[in-house]
Amino acid sequence: MATAPVDRSVETPVQESAETTHEYAGIPTTCDGSESVVWVEIHVCQGSGAFPITSSTTMGAGFNQAVANGKSNLWGDPLVFMEPESEHSSATFCEGFALAGGRVTNFTSGQGLVLMKEVLYTISGKRLPVVFNIGSRALTSHSLNVHAGHDDVMSVADVGWGILFGRNAQETGDLCLICRRAAEASKTPFMNVQDGFLTTHTVESVRLLEPELMRDYVGKPEDKILNLMDPNNPLMSGVVQNQDSYMKGKIAQRGFYDGVEDALTDSFEEFYRLTGRQYDFIQPYRCEDAEYILVGLGSYMETAQTTIDYLRDVQGIKAGCINIYCFRPFPSKQLIEALRNCKAFTVIERMDEPLSTTGNHLTREVKAAFCDAVTGQNGLPKIDRVPQIHSGSAGLGSRDVRAGDIAAIFDNMMRGDRDFLVVGIDHELNLPPIGDPDLRPSGAFSMRGHSVGGFGSVTTNKVIATIGGEVFGKDVQAYPKYGSEKKGLPTTYYLTIADSHIFSHSELQHVDLVVLNDTNAMFSGNPLGGMVEGGAIFMQSHYPSPADVWARIPEQHKNTIRENRLRVFFIDMVKIAREVTSVADLEMRMQGIVLLGAFLKLTPYAEKSGMSDDGVYDGVEKALRKYFGKRGEQVVQDNLQCVKRGYSELQEVPSDLMT
Repeated sequence: MATAPVDRSVETPVQESAETTHEYAGIPTTCDGSESVVWVEIHVCQGSGAFPITSSTTMGAGFNQAVANGKSNLWGDPLVFMEPESEHSSATFCEGFALAGGRVTNFTSGQGLVLMKEVLYTISGKRLPVVFNIGSRALTSHSLNVHAGHDDVMSVADVGWGILFGRNAQETGDLCLICRRAAEASKTPFMNVQDGFLTTHTVESVRLLEPELMRDYVGKPEDKILNLMDPNNPLMSGVVQNQDSYMKGKIAQRGFYDGVEDALTDSFEEFYRLTGRQYDFIQPYRCEDAEYILVGLGSYMETAQTTIDYLRDVQGIKAGCINIYCFRPFPSKQLIEALRNCKAFTVIERMDEPLSTTGNHLTREVKAAFCDAVTGQNGLPKIDRVPQIHSGSAGLGSRDVRAGDIAAIFDNMMRGDRDFLVVGIDHELNLPPIGDPDLRPSGAFSMRGHSVGGFGSVTTNKVIATIGGEVFGKDVQAYPKYGSEKKGLPTTYYLTIADSHIFSHSELQHVDLVVLNDTNAMFSGNPLGGMVEGGAIFMQSHYPSPADVWARIPEQHKNTIRENRLRVFFIDMVKIAREVTSVADLEMRMQGIVLLGAFLKLTPYAEKSGMSDDGVYDGVEKALRKYFGKRGEQVVQDNLQCVKRGYSELQEVPSDLMT
């Protein structure tokens, strides 16, 4: 049963200092996780080798675009981008670049990361402090999936690299820079991981790192990285070592790894001092007196955090959650301290490895840590009892993880029921969701769009998010249910605008506005499900008469409209795009941009901003230029004209027709 939105007690993606000022507060903007990473790498790196693979392709494309535009890094070095014949070769390029003393990065996902594995060992073995940015993706097993999963990263967890996980676009950009400092201080390569599509392609409000901060925080490459191919100081690297010497060299590597934790601690603390954004190996949330705790990695841990507030403040359950930022080195001591006093905890993971009878990768690590703690080994605090440990799979291939799923996990812990569970699917191991609470920030506005094929709707959603964040100064989150739009299959996209950080990373069921880019969406599924009372519908229609539009709405949707007192608006986006566009192959994509005009008319943000119409359209034009400027000035102006016509030509079906 839906509940009213609850005010959140935490309003920022990471804990912030109680101080009001910091040397570097960040540059406010809207961007996705890929753009946040690229912003860092084009400023601090000298080069990148990458081979495009979904969902990391947009990161490589962003770096390559900077190279094509003649971009230099903060020290005046022209950027280099190399796209060889495979992911394996791209990792080898990075190895050679780093051996020569260069600061280099790579962008990869899924099978691409696994294909690199042979080279990943040699990079760490030669103590090359590179940073690879991962759009973590489900590995192709029984079928092809290009969406979020952690089995690719877990497949390479043994290669001797540090591994950090971010939950959102802000964190993945921040952690990219933190990885770089820790890597070069410890001479250990790092992976900076974000969830494929769910973070790489989700537009959010972000504070980009200032160039001055990046310059001071990581320093000039030549001052930090050893050139192992300097002819004036020759040495051997990657030589053959037989029985007499290989083991000595391998175990000697432990001296470097012993310093990784200290290097990360220093990097976290210095970043906090400069920015006020605080990271650590783990982030416990409301765990001090928690009896039941959820443990995990990645974007759904923000959904978990806001669900904890609901479970505590509304349901009275002593719940907590722990987000793990650092998977390597594994934070055994910190986890034991945070979990030792609870009654039970559950570890959820974006993967499934049934033949490991003790659980998936993260679960095994946690169980091993408790085993050491019971015996007081490996420097862990000795404990007398182990809480009940549950584990499960959630969110594989970007499967939705909702607050109701998380509530079910806590219910399972309280009942002491299943040791292993799944959520979100119809299966004997599945826990049915418990409720579907509305956990958006108080006063939030949400839009859900339905299309058959893209019709430019996904890009339009990003443009609206950009305007919400950069013109109206709101917190935003916009993302597509992605992958089928170019095949003419159903496409869904989501947008939320609020006054504070939006924690939930799940498909929107509680929405104020539903957009139907294609009326065929009316005849499949339940596009009006979850609409709030008094909400609005915006739909494409080539019928000029409100009566004709109303007559063609299916009867079940008419009942929903009446029962929830919904307002119905329509416009002929196809006609406007056809009349406005000066570039024939953009006509179909330009249909979606008409929605922006309707959005400005149907929402209060332009009016409440106090801006004049000209001021609003100046902001709109700036946002359009961000996405379409590379196509030329005429395309920008065509899009702006579509927006203005969407605003002025929008029609409403009168309420008396709907009775």
